[in-house]
Amino acid sequence: MKHPKKERTLVILKPDTIQRSLVGDIIQRFEKVGLKLTALKMSIATEEKLLKHYKKNDEWFIEKGSKVIESLKRENETIEKQAIDYGEDVINGLIKFMTCGPVVIMVWEGNKAVSIIKKMVGGTEPITSDVGTIRGDYTLDSYKLANLDCRAVRNLVHCSDSLEEADREAKVWFDEEEILNYRIISEQILYDVNIDGIKE
Repeated sequence: MKHPKKERTLVILKPDTIQRSLVGDIIQRFEKVGLKLTALKMSIATEEKLLKHYKKNDEWFIEKGSKVIESLKRENETIEKQAIDYGEDVINGLIKFMTCGPVVIMVWEGNKAVSIIKKMVGGTEPITSDVGTIRGDYTLDSYKLANLDCRAVRNLVHCSDSLEEADREAKVWFDEEEILNYRIISEQILYDVNIDGIKE
């Protein structure tokens, strides 16, 4: 079992991040909290790779589609499909969006990396994300607007939901040797048991 400080998670900066020149700002946020960047690449994602990455099943489609239906009901909109169909539309919209331009794919390492990054990124819908999160601070898209325009919500960042997902997703985008093991000086302050040798 890996030491907790070696926990890793996958992050993808979506095409809207690149188009709005926010890559550096977002990377800086992760660095400032003490996480370590262990892999990074920029590419144009393919549909095949994204289907492997998202790897959603009928249960997921129904869950997401049910949320779409709930949203439509709140807005007194017409419901034209089954939940599973709306769920599949979510993935199809995501793939269309994620293949429209370059993305930046990264692996970050540190204690509770998965939950720390999820907290920093914020909720899926930018307009309801907390102030202080990446999505809450940098964008204002909403499910309603995305649905009206028949597109995926533009929320800047994908981050893994769990340790298991992070491990699986990282293998989609990186070969094992592309994820580096190295030390950074700040790890001594964050993790070393004894820091009493600082004074001369």
